[in-house]
Amino acid sequence: MVKISKILKSSILGFFGIIVFLAIWGLVEPYFIDVEQKIAVIPNLPPAWEGKRIAQLTDFQVGMWFDNTNTIRRSIDTLIEKRPAAVLISGDFIYHSLPNASEEIGKVTEIIQPLIQENIPTYAVLGNHDYSHKPPKKELGEQVKTALEKIGVSVLQNEAVEINSPTVKSGNEPLYLVGIGSHIAKNDDVTKALKGVSNYSGGVRSANSPPRIVMMHNPKSFAAFPPNTAPLAVAGHTHGGQIRIPFTPQWSWISLVKNEEIYGDGWIKNYGNEGNNLYVNRGIGFSDIPIRINCRPEITLFTLRSK
Repeated sequence: MVKISKILKSSILGFFGIIVFLAIWGLVEPYFIDVEQKIAVIPNLPPAWEGKRIAQLTDFQVGMWFDNTNTIRRSIDTLIEKRPAAVLISGDFIYHSLPNASEEIGKVTEIIQPLIQENIPTYAVLGNHDYSHKPPKKELGEQVKTALEKIGVSVLQNEAVEINSPTVKSGNEPLYLVGIGSHIAKNDDVTKALKGVSNYSGGVRSANSPPRIVMMHNPKSFAAFPPNTAPLAVAGHTHGGQIRIPFTPQWSWISLVKNEEIYGDGWIKNYGNEGNNLYVNRGIGFSDIPIRINCRPEITLFTLRSK
């Protein structure tokens, strides 16, 4: 009995030791950044864009308790060093836990501004937290959008634009960026956004259709794209699960407590229509608790290829 009691006591102490270690590590891991290098194939990619890099950041969540602003600043510094042709930021700039959202918004614009000062084109869409989440507040989303545009960020809401980069001389062969509004704020309209792409007829993308990249916050918006209209789509929102059991990326805190259709990260397989490819970035900030385990903050660098 004494031996069994000692084994039981040791097991309990060991279990609590692991819990304490994971809790401490969960507070440390958010300060490490993974730079993920990916190849993205875009049919009809203009020759001038061949081999160029596009970067993605997402989910800053500025304003949450213990928000990860130091890591956000370092991610911006990293992108300035890497100098991609353009930077895409896919929403949830603020968390809106502070009484006055202006403080959160001011911090966001101050952090992002170095990208603009370095003449790196920066594009964005808004996420659910940019509207205060529940219930969504349209006026808050407009406040975030106005502040970002004031410093030179192009904020897209169900529209398409040509990506203009000082490092790419594409001439009459543009590369389009399609930006989708917030799904949870009921502001995502794929059909309207695609109409901004030249020669789009409302149906399946033809062999001669202009090349495009698609950006959204919530991966749920991706399912609405007709076949072959989103060869490269990027999203955030899921935080990659935020707290994940090693070697089992689909088992995470987010997947257990949130009602999300997609809660992983990386290339999402078997989702969406034929010819469309979705990449989900793990983001930098937090949802609800300021901890990341087995789910480091992410910068994604896509090298563009025509085939």
